[in-house]
Amino acid sequence: MNAHASTARAERPQPVHIGDHLREWRQRRHLSQLDLAGDAEISARHLSFVETGRAAPSREMVLKLAERLEVPLRERNVLLVAAGFAPAFPQRSLDDPALKSARAAIDLVLKAHEPNPALAYDRHWNLVTANRMVAPLLEGIPARLLGQPFNILRLAFHPEGLAPRTVNLAEWSSHLLERLHRQCEATADPELLKLYAELKAFPMPARSGPLSPDNVAIPFKFRLNGEVLSFISTTMIFGTPVDVTLSELALETFFPADDLTTQRMREIAASLT
Repeated sequence: MNAHASTARAERPQPVHIGDHLREWRQRRHLSQLDLAGDAEISARHLSFVETGRAAPSREMVLKLAERLEVPLRERNVLLVAAGFAPAFPQRSLDDPALKSARAAIDLVLKAHEPNPALAYDRHWNLVTANRMVAPLLEGIPARLLGQPFNILRLAFHPEGLAPRTVNLAEWSSHLLERLHRQCEATADPELLKLYAELKAFPMPARSGPLSPDNVAIPFKFRLNGEVLSFISTTMIFGTPVDVTLSELALETFFPADDLTTQRMREIAASLT
C-alpha cells in the first residue's frame, strides 16, 4: 500500500447500506460469498440478497457475520446502525467506573514492569499512559512533540524525535511500518491510513540486509548518554473485551536485550526514587 493509495482510500465516500459494509469487509478479508456463508452457516443466496439490499439481516445475523469477518467492535456498531439496530458495544472513558478493574490491571502491568519501560496506547497509537521509566528516555525531545495527543509512531519517525537516537533506524522503522500496514488492512481506519501515509513521507534509511540468524526478534537499539541500550518488545491486548475503548487498547512492554541495558535501567530507576 503506497501513500497515495492509502490517502485515496481514506478519503473515498463511506458506504451507508449494511450490504455495502458487509461486502467491503468480506472483500477486505478475501472471502467469497460462498466462504462467508459457509462460515456463518447461512446460504450464499441469502448473503447475496443481504449484500444487494434485497433482504434485511436480523441483528443476530449482523453480529454473526461481523464475528466471522473479525470486524473490530467499533465497526460492528457501525454495521448494526446501518442495519437499523442500536449499537451493541459501549465506548467508555478509561476513567469510567465500569472500567475500574481494567484500569487497575493496566496500572498493575505497567508498574510491575519497572525498572523497564512500558506504555499503553489507543488504536491510533496515541499514548494513554506509561510507567515512570519512559520519561527519562525522552529527555531532550522538544515539548511540542510530547504534547497531547502524543503519537508514539510519529515520535519514533520524527527527525527531532527518536529517529536520530535509534541506532538501527532502518530495521526498527520498517518493523513499525509493517505493523501499521497490517493494522490498516485489518481495520481500514481512515486515521491510520493518513498516519501511514505521513510516516512513509519521512526519509528513512533502507535496510542494509537481512537480520542476523542469531536474532530472535527485531531489537530497538537506542542511544542514551553515549551508550547503546537494546530492548525487545512485546504487545499485550485484552483477551475478551466487549467495550470499544478496551478492545482498541494495547500495552507495549520493553525488555532489556543485553546486560548493559539491564544495568542502566536499574540505575535510572534508582535515581527516580
